[in-house]
Amino acid sequence: MNTMDSMYDILLTLPLFNGASREKLSEIAGSTKLHFLKYTPGEKIVTAGESCTHIKFVISGSVRSTVSNVGERFSVSQTLAAPDVISPEFLFGRSTLYPCDVVAVDTAGILQIAKTDYLNILSSDRVFLLNYLNKLSMFAQKGIDGILSFTQGSLDERFAYWIIALTQRSGRDITLTCKQRDLNALFGVQRSSFIAMLDGLKERGVIDYRPGIINILDRGALEGMLSARG
Repeated sequence: MNTMDSMYDILLTLPLFNGASREKLSEIAGSTKLHFLKYTPGEKIVTAGESCTHIKFVISGSVRSTVSNVGERFSVSQTLAAPDVISPEFLFGRSTLYPCDVVAVDTAGILQIAKTDYLNILSSDRVFLLNYLNKLSMFAQKGIDGILSFTQGSLDERFAYWIIALTQRSGRDITLTCKQRDLNALFGVQRSSFIAMLDGLKERGVIDYRPGIINILDRGALEGMLSARG
């Protein structure tokens, strides 16, 4: 297999390039600066607050992405693996700063494309543009679910939105780390109410938890709780 075929095969696996012809992908592989980077286990890939100047695809291995509040009293972590893309919604718009720290879990391969080059790709074919717009729409629609869940929803729906908003659909091994008293204050409920909610989700196999840590076992179930209210 030559280098061009190899680059084509990589692009073919990436969701944002779904539906493109071999000819179009071969054209991109030949005309676009594609940067292939390798990271060793534990090596930092992205720092929260860093400017998002490239779109970054995970093409091999896996990475751990963590979103934290100021002071790191609250954090949500998830593992992303090939062919995930890291925070694509922050490439354009009002805020173009990464919200997360990202480190390699094992030896991870990253394909990154500069914003200007990716913009040229988007404008070259409607397939690429629609893929990206669909991805952005998915993120934007989380906000509607969130407003409804926080103003009208039950405690478990509010908790579901919090996790869904801070993770990607493809994220796995999702972990929420926060002291119990901070969680109670965050959701504005008594400890007994929050524990009862956690116990209910645990019985359904959606989560597991211990003091200070909540492990999400079934993100899809949390997402289903929000979509069911429609």
